Amino acid sequence: MTPTPDPTDAIQPGMAVVLGGTGGIGAALVVGLQAQGFEVLALGRRTQPALDYATESTVAACAQHVADHLAQTGLPLQRLIVATGFLHGDTVSGQHAEPERSWQHLDADGLQHNFLINAIGPALVMRHFLPLLPRQGRCVAAFLSARVGSIGDNALGGWYAYRASKAALNQLVHTAAIELARRNKAALCVALHPGTVDTGLSQPFAKSGLQVRSAAEAASDLLAVLDALPAGSSGQFFDHKGLPVPW
Repeated sequence: MTPTPDPTDAIQPGMAVVLGGTGGIGAALVVGLQAQGFEVLALGRRTQPALDYATESTVAACAQHVADHLAQTGLPLQRLIVATGFLHGDTVSGQHAEPERSWQHLDADGLQHNFLINAIGPALVMRHFLPLLPRQGRCVAAFLSARVGSIGDNALGGWYAYRASKAALNQLVHTAAIELARRNKAALCVALHPGTVDTGLSQPFAKSGLQVRSAAEAASDLLAVLDALPAGSSGQFFDHKGLPVPW
């Protein structure tokens, strides 16, 4: 059940930023936010400026781009959504990484790339983007995590690098939420599990009988969760139905 909407969120939409906004679920989030009336900036590897977690200066440049836009428009940054993620594919070194079925498949390159995209990059986003959130009034920073990053929910094993990097992300989100509250008590910082979405990230691993949703449906669900987050929910981990996920 989605939480009851917080009346403090019934304000005129301002600015929204989606990092990874050119990917499958990121692009759908951009469309959904625009439909809600937000002015949206989408940033990713193929935008100008480009976002590359392997080079922190690009994260800083993207943050400065957003800061300049906020100054020009006078709009507050009310939604920051980090929709980047890595499960399988080519790494920075050019090798191909797949989710590990056993510890025998663990290798440094795959581990490093998973942590770069799923934990280190979002941590750099926290450093450069969270200070752009307003110092008063409700605003939300959301980081797309994954249920498999839950330690308490892990009953199957496998997928070492992805699980561990998403668990690291969850800890980063919880820690950042504590600091963010010192700047703005109404600000929220949460981790979100989008479910299995029909994108390039999850397609090879969507098992028969598993509920696979379109990116548009997933984005609509996640935005509904963000809109309904109650006060006091900062630093928590929710699924696409608004239900808490165990750490």
